Amino acid sequence: MSQVFGFSGDNFCHGGSIYTNPKEASFFLSLGPQVDVYYPPQKRSRVSVPFVFDGEWFEQKQKTTIDSLPDECLFEIFRRLPVGEERSACACVSKRWLMLLSSICKSEICSNKNTSDGENKMEGDSQEFGGEGYLSRSLEGKKATDVRLAAIAVGTASRGGLGKLSIRGNNSNRGVTTLGLKAVASGCPSLKVLSLWNVSSVGDEGLIEIANGCQQLEKLDLCRCPSISDKALIAVAKNCPNLTELSLESCPNIHNEGLQAIGKLCSNLKSISIKDCAGVGDQGIAGLFSSTSLLLTKVKLQALTVSDLSLAVIGHYGKAVTDLVLNFLPNVSERGFWVMGNANGLHKLKSLTIASCRGVTDVGLEAVGKGCPNLKSVHLQKCAFLSDNGLISFTKAAISLESLKLEECHRITQFGFFGVLFNCGAKLKALSLVSCYGIKDLDLELSPSSPCESLRSLTICNCPGFGNATLSVLGKLCPQLQQVELTGLKGVTDAGLLPLLESSEAGLVKVNLSGCVNLTDKVVSSLVNLHGWTLEILNLEGCKNISNASLIAMAEHCQLLCDLDVSMCAISDAGIAALAHAKQINLQILSLSGCTLVTDRSLPALRKLGRTLLGLNVQHCNSISSSAVEMLVELLWRCDILS
Repeated sequence: MSQVFGFSGDNFCHGGSIYTNPKEASFFLSLGPQVDVYYPPQKRSRVSVPFVFDGEWFEQKQKTTIDSLPDECLFEIFRRLPVGEERSACACVSKRWLMLLSSICKSEICSNKNTSDGENKMEGDSQEFGGEGYLSRSLEGKKATDVRLAAIAVGTASRGGLGKLSIRGNNSNRGVTTLGLKAVASGCPSLKVLSLWNVSSVGDEGLIEIANGCQQLEKLDLCRCPSISDKALIAVAKNCPNLTELSLESCPNIHNEGLQAIGKLCSNLKSISIKDCAGVGDQGIAGLFSSTSLLLTKVKLQALTVSDLSLAVIGHYGKAVTDLVLNFLPNVSERGFWVMGNANGLHKLKSLTIASCRGVTDVGLEAVGKGCPNLKSVHLQKCAFLSDNGLISFTKAAISLESLKLEECHRITQFGFFGVLFNCGAKLKALSLVSCYGIKDLDLELSPSSPCESLRSLTICNCPGFGNATLSVLGKLCPQLQQVELTGLKGVTDAGLLPLLESSEAGLVKVNLSGCVNLTDKVVSSLVNLHGWTLEILNLEGCKNISNASLIAMAEHCQLLCDLDVSMCAISDAGIAALAHAKQINLQILSLSGCTLVTDRSLPALRKLGRTLLGLNVQHCNSISSSAVEMLVELLWRCDILS
């Protein structure tokens, strides 16, 4: 601190240091490595009091201090300070000093040639503005102010510079403005990731400062920033050539011009996400793809007013696209999907998600399947015009399909479901149906055919028409299942699930039967007898007929079981004791939430299980006292307990 506070001539304070007590200067020195800016424990009084002389009142003449210097002089002093403790300590003196320090750019800092070798070594180790800049800071809500941003800019400079900054929300009284982002732009040239969420007080000027000062920026995320327009986005495009990821959500003043500039100038762009930006249309999408088609791999368009033209552009220019998400595009018709598929430009597409698009019809989806020969994962949600025939035609055309998820597609029935299994070829590994109300549990006489040997994962969730008849057929068609999730199926009983368990040859690893309220201990006993040698995860939440008999069977047969959920089951202390006395069980996660029959008597058993447990859930176990829970927390100190 001698560079600022050790003056002894007539420049600032007559007679020596400005501190009357030498210990006061030490308050600024002890900066820890993880502290951005150090705040001294007490503040010196600056109140001048009058005194009496010869019976008259005289106003004490104000002493000359460093604060009387204009900003220009302080700026010249501060830019000669080495990056480190001295700068951070000076930033603690006052808001004025903090803002001055934060306004000093890297190019304006003077190197100190008189610094000793030891100090030079320390500065080299701290990498003033060098390094990779991977320091991360986040400001949320009331903490998001200009002063805090300035403190971050000054404090992180001595540790390689700030690499990632996230601002979410805003302080209603003193929110983030252009001044705060200017401090970041000046002090954090190594910034690579910037996220601004719900920051209405930041406009074009602030983002332009970032674009000018942080030209290493690689990822930009703008969400609900109504004051930011094309002007700022164009500045980013001109000054940040390394931009690889751009996300825009609910930014009404961003239009086509900004996206066209991004497409033209950001040749390294790999990922783009645009959601609910009313000003973005076909011209913006066309400008974006026509220039960045060589590297752009991930694309998400949601809640936009684009038309069939945008999908035609994607189909023609998206030669590098591997992941495509199209959600709620009301102006896109069947023709848009048909043209996108027939443009033959999406040969590298591997993952496709489409939701709430009325243009997804039988004809359009089949064209997509034919035009994307490497498509492996498909998620279709709320496709109201997709029928069984269209789904079967798509699975025939998509020759590389490995994963298919259908959610709220109510025109899909049992015929479409089994048609997928018959026509998927030998590559389909995962099939999922969620809330598809068109499925009805009908007795079908299916012609003999080769089973779907490739299917490893089956998920049926909240499909009320799915019952025993369908499950019995599935067991014959899918003998190599390893993961089965049948959740919320109230129509499934032991009689329907047993054939599926008996037909599985590979050995089930993960089984989720939560919400299947009509299952009993009989099916669980069969499950662990047949697959206990491979079973690792079992979820029986809400199966109210499952009792201690199931736990006893698990303790005897499940050597690999590590995650067990028996929440809201008819489990009591005897079942927990059986698990604890098992010789080979190795539970890591155990959930007993809502098991009202489990009491304090299970404390010794839970303590024994705690040797391997990492997570224990005893929420809503009303028969377990608070004192027992406190004892569990103390005994199982390495286990995360929810109570």
